[in-house]
Amino acid sequence: MGNTWWTTMPWGWMMVGWLFMLLFWGGVIALVVWVVLRLTRRKEREAEPTPLDVLKMRYARGEITKAEFDQRKADLQ
Repeated sequence: MGNTWWTTMPWGWMMVGWLFMLLFWGGVIALVVWVVLRLTRRKEREAEPTPLDVLKMRYARGEITKAEFDQRKADLQ
């Protein structure tokens, strides 16, 4: 019988194939980690109240009057 393709394939090409497979999966894993970190950081930034939110909370708690609220809101804009 004749030789089959896997018995005539040089070992060097097999190592190149393994190297490309490791690079591919390493890239996929790195991309997933990057996306997860980016999304979690965005949520942390969105969770911080803006100065206007803080002003609204202070007005709602009665810490400042309507006139003070309107003045400070105008100052922020």
